[in-house]
Amino acid sequence: MKTIWRGYIDASLILKITVALILGIIAGLIFGEATSVIAPFGDLLLHLLKFLIIPLILFTLIVGVNQSRIGDLGRMGGKVFLYYLLTSALAIVVGIAVASIFEPGIGMTIDTNEKFDVPENPGVIRVLLSVVPDNIVTAFSELNLLGIIFTALAFGIAIASLRSSEDYSELGDHVYKVMEGLNEATLSIMNVILQYVPIGIFAIIAKTVGNQGMDTLLALGDMVLVLYIALLVHVGIYILFMLLTKVSIKNFFKHARTPIVTAFVTQSSSGTLPLTLDAAKNMGLSKSLYGFSLPLGATINMDGAAIRIAISAVFAANMVGDPLSFTDMLQVVLVGTLASVGTAGVPGAGIIMIATVFAQLGLPMEAVGLLTAIDALVGMGCTSLNVTGDLVGTAIISKTETRKKGKQPVMS
Repeated sequence: MKTIWRGYIDASLILKITVALILGIIAGLIFGEATSVIAPFGDLLLHLLKFLIIPLILFTLIVGVNQSRIGDLGRMGGKVFLYYLLTSALAIVVGIAVASIFEPGIGMTIDTNEKFDVPENPGVIRVLLSVVPDNIVTAFSELNLLGIIFTALAFGIAIASLRSSEDYSELGDHVYKVMEGLNEATLSIMNVILQYVPIGIFAIIAKTVGNQGMDTLLALGDMVLVLYIALLVHVGIYILFMLLTKVSIKNFFKHARTPIVTAFVTQSSSGTLPLTLDAAKNMGLSKSLYGFSLPLGATINMDGAAIRIAISAVFAANMVGDPLSFTDMLQVVLVGTLASVGTAGVPGAGIIMIATVFAQLGLPMEAVGLLTAIDALVGMGCTSLNVTGDLVGTAIISKTETRKKGKQPVMS
């Protein structure tokens, strides 16, 4: 028994996750809804990962801020926002292009008797206001990632200011060392949790496959297939970006594959965040960059969801026999990009974004209800792409920052 356990511990994490994924699919297909019995093991994984989110963001970002100049943070922040905005818009363009070629929804009809209650879209203003929490405790208890990032930045800058002052430099150094120690302790806890990840993934994928079954996939298979084609096209664009900026693709996927697969199974960008941060650390990226770019990306950068918006719009338009015009497509790009920011961090954000675009274009809301039937199937691929996009952007920006620092003259 000890030999088996030692073999499990020594095996690579991606190998264990891959085996768990395959076994989970097989179990789901064989036992169907009976796999719900092992669902608590999957829930435990999500709880463990979410347990680490706050300390990881808080301590990583505080330590990272104290390793960079404030001006560098501002420059990197501008690059991150620009990247997220551009890739979200590009994702919608990709979705529209692929859907226009394959035309999902042709020949299908909508049951107009089926009603669907559209969740409220909080809007961009409310999301922006949530960046500054009116209560730190509430921001942490509600897992408001934007609020947590703001808090970490505020305290990180304050500690850096103390360290550079004449009167409180010693005190500032002591506080910084405590934060650094807590950060290392958090990483130690994560190393233990990583050993449980394959077990949780097996339970989650078995339950998902068992509950979803083949009926839904066969009924809306063309929609699912077109979406995954678009996701692969967008991954190709990521690879092109990395080639142009000379980011090592081999090294990237060597470390990124674990959070990518975990995001696929858990369908949670924020839940996968501890593994995403760990991947960035193992890639050797700048801590001051990934400490805020990845939590921010898990909240507002949703390339997968953007592709889903575009394909869903084309799908619904084809179902009612009124294909999207060029003007409609431009509206999808504009409204979809804004909606991806306006629903940041909201549960069921994908469905809210789709409903927002449908309302703008006058598409039937009954189609939104139909699309919820494949929510799990499409959510897996979309979430995986979201995490991939966050890491690609962070790797590219980190590369540009490294070049900039390399060009700076050495001070004697």
